[in-house]
Amino acid sequence: MAYSLKSSPGHLLRRAQQYAHDLYSKEVGSSGPTPRQFEVLSVVAKNEGLSQTDLVRHTGIDRSTLADMIARMIKKGLLTRKRTKEDARANAVSISAAGKRVLKSADAKVNKSDRAVLSVLPKTQQAGFMKALKAYADALDSMESAAAAPKKRATKRKAAKKTAKRKTAKKATKRKAKRRTKRR
Repeated sequence: MAYSLKSSPGHLLRRAQQYAHDLYSKEVGSSGPTPRQFEVLSVVAKNEGLSQTDLVRHTGIDRSTLADMIARMIKKGLLTRKRTKEDARANAVSISAAGKRVLKSADAKVNKSDRAVLSVLPKTQQAGFMKALKAYADALDSMESAAAAPKKRATKRKAAKKTAKRKTAKKATKRKAKRRTKRR
């Protein structure tokens, strides 16, 4: 079967995304947040103190891109970041007062662009289209979770092996100490 743009999911998704992005840019303007910045601000505003790892899960933005974005948004004064008390390696991200203002000023414009994206379809198809998009995004999330799960199990196995080695080493040290004591 020959390749056809009209039946290529990748091509059709890119076209839809380009149209959605154009509408967003028209409504929000160049002085407003980018679509991804808006997503991050929106999620952080609803989940104050969210870790960067959890932010990856909520937004679907890959870890390295998100880390760069957060660094730039902190420099712009839109977000703040600090180490969590529970895990010194993890960062908790919060929205600043400036970030809240940017989010508030863009919110109605983003909602208007979202409505315009759907308006291309007849009203009778909009709910089905959204349901299919959500199902697709959920399937992607499930794939990512499944891919991450073996890494977690492997990490737990490594930790268990280290703990077992430490215990064995402690026992061996205790036995040597007992032998020395008996010899004296």
